[in-house]
Amino acid sequence: MNNITPVVKQLLILNIIFFIGSQFVPVAESYFALYYFQNPMFKFWQPLTHMFMHANLMHIFFNMFALYSFGSALEHFWGEKKFLFFYISCGLGAALLHSMVNYFQFKYEFDALVQSGFKETDIFNLLNDKMFDKRWVDILGQSGVDSLASSYMTPAVGASGAIYGLLVAFAFMVPNAELGFMFIPIPIKAKYFVPGLIAVDLVLGFRGSSIFGAGSTGIAHFAHIGGAITGFIMMWFWKKNQFNHKRWN
Repeated sequence: MNNITPVVKQLLILNIIFFIGSQFVPVAESYFALYYFQNPMFKFWQPLTHMFMHANLMHIFFNMFALYSFGSALEHFWGEKKFLFFYISCGLGAALLHSMVNYFQFKYEFDALVQSGFKETDIFNLLNDKMFDKRWVDILGQSGVDSLASSYMTPAVGASGAIYGLLVAFAFMVPNAELGFMFIPIPIKAKYFVPGLIAVDLVLGFRGSSIFGAGSTGIAHFAHIGGAITGFIMMWFWKKNQFNHKRWN
């Protein structure tokens, strides 16, 4: 851990504090995880705080390992302020795309219920009480009801969106770096591995959407993609403007 950079170190500490705290104070999730914006549990600070919350030990371990592995290298290149700005921006981009997809998925099922004669207030009241009308299954199917409830009630947690942004940045800066992973015996160049990883998330994200006739995988794939897209846009902009007055110092 001798090469760990200051901001990465502080982010690691924050994530660990949030994780340990949430184990002793479970209600913390209701304040810091990212809820659907029409859910009464939603708070304006959650798009930021959700990236410091994690579901379990494996979740935080892999995210923090990636943060240390890729974040330290990028902070060495950029410096503290630019790295932190990039990291937080990718986390917010992840929250934005996840929320947008959640909205369309929820609206798809919600509108079907309204068109079938259910009142909007009654639907929200049942969901807020963590209940549903059995007649909904006849209209939406069980997977549709599960999707409606999941979109509305299941919060998003984790730094994965910000981490995907770091992966994109790393692939931009050192595309030919060979990455070795415990589940893949052969090192793969970053310029191939990162797009491949994003493609897998894209496929799983669409397969897990009720709009396309499937059920949720339990992973916020579009949050990953949102972080990656934000990272790509920022890297493209910085590269395009690196020699003019908009350059970061």
